[in-house]
Amino acid sequence: MWMETLILLLLVFLISTLLLYRKVQVQNRLLVSRSQSLSTKYGKMTEQFMPFLKDYPYDEQKFRFIGSPIDGIQFQDDKLVIVEFKTGDSRLTTRQRKIRDLVKKGRVYFEEITIRNE
Repeated sequence: MWMETLILLLLVFLISTLLLYRKVQVQNRLLVSRSQSLSTKYGKMTEQFMPFLKDYPYDEQKFRFIGSPIDGIQFQDDKLVIVEFKTGDSRLTTRQRKIRDLVKKGRVYFEEITIRNE
């Protein structure tokens, strides 16, 4: 009888431990997800202020924020500069690398499109 009770208690302990372990895993994933989300929001918010920092090499008044897929365009008298701000270890996304490559290949154009009300 005491052996059956011991086995039952051991089973209850193991099941409780497994359930608690799974709950901790789920909570950990939620924390990581929230942390990444906050980091992304912080990044998007700070990108809008980057042109106003003293290290920004251009006239901040001539910068236009776009947000996605690149941060913005710097309008200079003699050129246009596509700007992507990065901090820390962040890197260009696949889409941003494709845009960079199009610019390097000279595949950037200006088009005037007229829409007429009829």
